[in-house]
Amino acid sequence: MVAVFGYLLVQIINYQRAQEYRESLTDGISYVISEGVARQPGKQQKIDWVSDASDLLELPIYYTDASKVELSRTEKKRIEAQKSVVRYDASNSIAYIIIGLRDDPQHFLSIKVDKITERQMKALPIFVLDYLMFYPGQEQEYLAKIQKHFSYPINIYNIQDVNLDSEQIGRLRQDQSVMLYKDSATVRGTTISIVSPIPNQPTRVLVLGPVPMFNWMPLQLSAGITLFSLFLLSLGVYGLILPLERKIRQVRYALNRMKSGDLSLRVPIEGSDEMANLASSYNNMSDHIQRLIEAQRELMRAVSHELRTPVARIRFGTEMLAEEDDYNHRMHQVDMIDKDIEALNTLIDEIMTYAKLEQGTPSLDFDEITLFDVLDQVAVETEALKTQKEIELVAPPLYVKVDAERRYLHRVVQNLVGNAVRYCDNKVRITGGIHSDGMAFVCVEDDGTGIPEQDRKRVFEAFARLDDSRTRASGGYGLGLSIVRYCLLVWR
Repeated sequence: MVAVFGYLLVQIINYQRAQEYRESLTDGISYVISEGVARQPGKQQKIDWVSDASDLLELPIYYTDASKVELSRTEKKRIEAQKSVVRYDASNSIAYIIIGLRDDPQHFLSIKVDKITERQMKALPIFVLDYLMFYPGQEQEYLAKIQKHFSYPINIYNIQDVNLDSEQIGRLRQDQSVMLYKDSATVRGTTISIVSPIPNQPTRVLVLGPVPMFNWMPLQLSAGITLFSLFLLSLGVYGLILPLERKIRQVRYALNRMKSGDLSLRVPIEGSDEMANLASSYNNMSDHIQRLIEAQRELMRAVSHELRTPVARIRFGTEMLAEEDDYNHRMHQVDMIDKDIEALNTLIDEIMTYAKLEQGTPSLDFDEITLFDVLDQVAVETEALKTQKEIELVAPPLYVKVDAERRYLHRVVQNLVGNAVRYCDNKVRITGGIHSDGMAFVCVEDDGTGIPEQDRKRVFEAFARLDDSRTRASGGYGLGLSIVRYCLLVWR
């Protein structure tokens, strides 16, 4: 975009520069021609003078009625300032020059220029000499007066002061004008000078120039465009960096707040760039850390609560053991303490499993497992507990294979069946098979009263109990369904 803008800017600037260059080249000669026409006493003499000038320049020059020429406000100001108006037709490479006439505002001179030849350029000094012939002996003074109309110097020099070779001097002796070309590495670049002999003054010459050729890419313009393009590029880069810097500051501020212990701040997500992804990752990380901290707090509170009962029973049992003399009663107390210790081991195992799953850190090694083997193992283990509940296994075919971590799949089914055994009336059914979409399934059903609809989400929370007394009596800790939930989340 910067390159395209720079190119368009160069084109616009050069268009204006070229127009100013054309006008500056024609202003001086146009003034001299206008003065030549103005000195003619009558209209016919003016027309004849214009005709002679047309033949000399080999260009069509018309003595035109001013009412037939429409001028813009800018062009009118140039005519009033005794300057020329140049209209350039770029499609046809033709320039139309309009010259105002002093003391004759009803007419203009109109010149059509399609190309400039060396002969035309050599004819230009003739109009200056024609102007000066009316001021003999005052040439330098009147040259100084008309110099303001020329954009290049015009002077009269001694022929020895002009750097000419013998051939060029010989041509001047033959009343021929000489053109001097100079190619320079300076800011002016290539220049042209026109040296013309002065009638009856063989030792003096009139020099027009040096006239600089138009340079489409001068050093000042290229340097200016380069600096301006760099400035625009810098603005563009700054415009891109500014929102990026603002987003980085937001993330840095949020990180500092997190370092101080405040996890409540979230970074606004704007757009879809990498910083937006970073902000989203930070927010997700903050949510996860906050959930872990809250879960840890809940776990610590729940663990302390759950441990209190078996520890209290063990302490009470040890006190009773110390006071009991009867052997049978002592062995009974030992059995009770052993059961409480086993309950503590079970609780710790549940807590460790839950903590590992809740953090999302378990390493799962998936293997191809026969679904029947897992369901049959759970059914046999449950019946071995002698719960006095009927366990019905609707076994899947032996060819049903699943990709799973056997230990966690067994734990999920075992927890579901154990929970169903606690709350059923008489019967638990374990079903396995394949859905119509090709996915394997396991279904555990019981004939109990069921879970109220408003509590169905809460049962998956850690240590949640819908009926606390019944759960404690049946030996549950409120972690079974939470472990099931996290196992399924990890698999997903």
